Amino acid sequence: MSSFKNAMKSQKTHRERHQPESRQNLGLLEKKKDYKLRAKDYNDKQKVLKRLRKKALNKNPDEFYHHMINSRTVDGEHKEKTKEASLSEEQIQLMQTQDLNYVISRRTTERRKLEKLRSKLHLISSTEKPVNKHTIFVDSDGEKKDFNFAQHFDTHPSLLGRSYNRPRLADLKSGKYSASLDPEKMAEVKRETLKAYKELEQRIGREEQLGVLQRKMELKAMMRGGRNKPEKLLKEETKDSPAVYVWAKERKK
Repeated sequence: MSSFKNAMKSQKTHRERHQPESRQNLGLLEKKKDYKLRAKDYNDKQKVLKRLRKKALNKNPDEFYHHMINSRTVDGEHKEKTKEASLSEEQIQLMQTQDLNYVISRRTTERRKLEKLRSKLHLISSTEKPVNKHTIFVDSDGEKKDFNFAQHFDTHPSLLGRSYNRPRLADLKSGKYSASLDPEKMAEVKRETLKAYKELEQRIGREEQLGVLQRKMELKAMMRGGRNKPEKLLKEETKDSPAVYVWAKERKK
């Protein structure tokens, strides 16, 4: 029983005094647990500074990391350099508002309109048209030397350079093409032709952009959710081309 009483005496609670009334203006009196937290925080910061100071002294002045040129400090704040936008504004707007099926439908419609417009315009007045070949076979070198192209094609010699709209001599003599054309009508036809070629160029560009967007969306859908993760990236995507990936070889059952 006496041992229990002695044990109770040794477990007396020692309470820390509060701030005296004469020092109330200094705030709460710091207790030991507060001092321990403040001391630990101070010592941790001193250790970090010591480690950084040692790292700076041992640093190799010739070392180089690519991240040194891929980042910069702006107004004292560390920021990553932004890469060039790989999507045009139209592509971003379409990807945010429409799905893959809509893009495929739009591209199919554009392709049909493009084929229809190409069937009407044969690029007759184009300066970059391909050079066609017309091979004529003769029996001897003498016949080749004296060959008359105007007589062979039955047309006027001044029209031999044409591969289109080359009338025969009989039609020229009959006056079939002698009717004079109205200059205003010719100017209007020229304007309509230029307008059609401009529309053709715009539709070709639009179809190409939709094709690039379709391939980008198909790649994103294929890798969505961590599935079909590629092994390596060969080429990053740009505004005019999708990204190029390499997948690991997989044996099919």
